[in-house]
Amino acid sequence: MSSKRMCPEWDSINIDEYRGIWVYIQVDDGVINEASLQLLGVSREIADKLNTYVGGVLIGYNVSDLAEEPIYYGADKVFLVDDERLKMYAPNMYGEVVYLLAKKYKPEALLVGGTLKGRELAPYIANNLRTGITADLTNIEVDVEKRDIILIRPPFGAYMLAHIKTRDRRPVMGSVRPNVFPTPDRDESRKGEVVKVSLDEIGFKCKDPGVKLVEYIPIEKKEEIPIEKAEIIVSGGRGLGSKDGFKILEELADELGGVIAGSRKAVDAGWIPHERQVGQTGKTVKPQIYFAIGISGAAQHLFGIREAKRVVAINIDPEAPIFDNADYGIVGDYRDVVPALIKVLRELKKTKKV
Repeated sequence: MSSKRMCPEWDSINIDEYRGIWVYIQVDDGVINEASLQLLGVSREIADKLNTYVGGVLIGYNVSDLAEEPIYYGADKVFLVDDERLKMYAPNMYGEVVYLLAKKYKPEALLVGGTLKGRELAPYIANNLRTGITADLTNIEVDVEKRDIILIRPPFGAYMLAHIKTRDRRPVMGSVRPNVFPTPDRDESRKGEVVKVSLDEIGFKCKDPGVKLVEYIPIEKKEEIPIEKAEIIVSGGRGLGSKDGFKILEELADELGGVIAGSRKAVDAGWIPHERQVGQTGKTVKPQIYFAIGISGAAQHLFGIREAKRVVAINIDPEAPIFDNADYGIVGDYRDVVPALIKVLRELKKTKKV
């Protein structure tokens, strides 16, 4: 059954009227989120193939000083909405603004960073635009002849890649987790246009954010290197058997000056916090050395470590897929192997060889 029959309230559109690759520019505490900058880089590549422009969507309050920044990272235009009514982030208000901008200027694609805010905002925008959205995409291809933007992601639990097209609607929408694409170099010599847009101009009518900020209490966190910035990561999976297995991994990480991480199975089991999860539904990492201990090597996890310089796998199962993607592999029980590694490291430190 066609989408038009299922959803008769959808307005018909002429997709030939839609041009431009847009990126939602997320601002946190006065700083542009790096995930947005990364999307500007890949959008630049797409736009060049399609002979169109890259647009950054920058909205909020007192954000005008940031308007040139997306241009330095690849944007040709920045659609700026700076209004006191947008002082506090609320998904319904911000989503309404992006929706109205897209309705007015008709981009053919809109990419959103797969951050907590982005994952909340993107479905709201897609629903209002009556278009599809591909969450957590891992790559983008372009069919120049047909002017198709193809979003790629692995299906849940599958060792394959799905190629997803938005056939009859625009914009094509997708969310992308941080570090899936590299951050482009900042180039202050780039020139572009800042298009200032008022809320009244686009017909903004949403007055109630639906939430009220009563008090802001910062959370005191232990100083710890985020896994996406760590040089050495010691990661554990379901093969550890229990939460206690991470204690010995922490010892190894301490000896190496690294950090602890885990697979989705370890997170689902409650053995390690979600912010330490590596993989398709976690974070993409790019350390110098990645230790995969008790991790079988599901496609989603392998995606998250594809930028690692060296992968060391330790697993009791010699047929585990992780070994096919490791630079070094040790078949054995981690409860024997890891203590042996720790002992060797400590001996080497005594002789000042590490």
